[in-house]
Amino acid sequence: MPPKGSEASPPPDNPRSFFTVPTPIKQLFDKFPLTTYPTNALPQHSLSQATGNQLFVFTDAAGARRGRPSFNPQCLKWQAYLKFVGIDFKTTPSNNHASPTGALPFLIPSTPEDTLVPIPSHKLQKWAIEQVHCEEEQQLNLRFEAYASLLDQRIRSAWLYMLYLDPANFEAVARRLYVDPATTSSAVRTALGVQLQRAARDELLRTSRYIDAGDLEVDAGSAFGALSTLLGEDEHFFGRPKPGLFDASVFAYTHLILDEGMGWKHNRLAQLLREHDNLVQHRARVLQFF
Repeated sequence: MPPKGSEASPPPDNPRSFFTVPTPIKQLFDKFPLTTYPTNALPQHSLSQATGNQLFVFTDAAGARRGRPSFNPQCLKWQAYLKFVGIDFKTTPSNNHASPTGALPFLIPSTPEDTLVPIPSHKLQKWAIEQVHCEEEQQLNLRFEAYASLLDQRIRSAWLYMLYLDPANFEAVARRLYVDPATTSSAVRTALGVQLQRAARDELLRTSRYIDAGDLEVDAGSAFGALSTLLGEDEHFFGRPKPGLFDASVFAYTHLILDEGMGWKHNRLAQLLREHDNLVQHRARVLQFF
């Protein structure tokens, strides 16, 4: 669960600050007159080849070609949700810096190029509802927000620590997925790595005076237990006949935590998650959409 923004701000879940120029590089740039440019333009090369809806997410070229799940929870959440409601799309590799909104994911709908308007993640559900006239899940169950906070706070916090602040995981997973693809410069890679870890640390310290990995794991374990109780023997959350936005939100973390392809070196969260067989089976059912 990368933090909101990106930085010396928060990591890749919430990107705008994620690609803030590191201080040493900024000091170098400050010596020269710079031009301020408008918001990033849309990626025209990708759009010129587009034949339908395009969802820009954290992924690699092979993953995009095969429609594989994104390795970023925020992107994966919306990737899954659009599949649930039956909207066809192609995934395109991107990053926060290339996004016209400063954050991933965003979607370019299949409309004439002169009317193309990117749809940011916070508007994706509304857009999807307008396309296929599906239900707005939050209105169906008042418990939605309460349980969503388990994901946004307890599980996300444990995810941030595991991905960015566990040294072995950072080198094996975060650096490979977020740092190395961003640049070939070793100096910039070093600065970006420091920036990501600082962003994750700052994010966690917003809600606690100090960071304790054991406490984060205990909180995540209790959150998994609450989600397991909520799901019960149902196939989807809140007893829905088909998976919805909350199913996508849960899957975005459970899939990546259990995905051996991520290359985790230390993965206590997977151990805690496997104590709840219904959550493991839920992840397996949702994975069939990909």
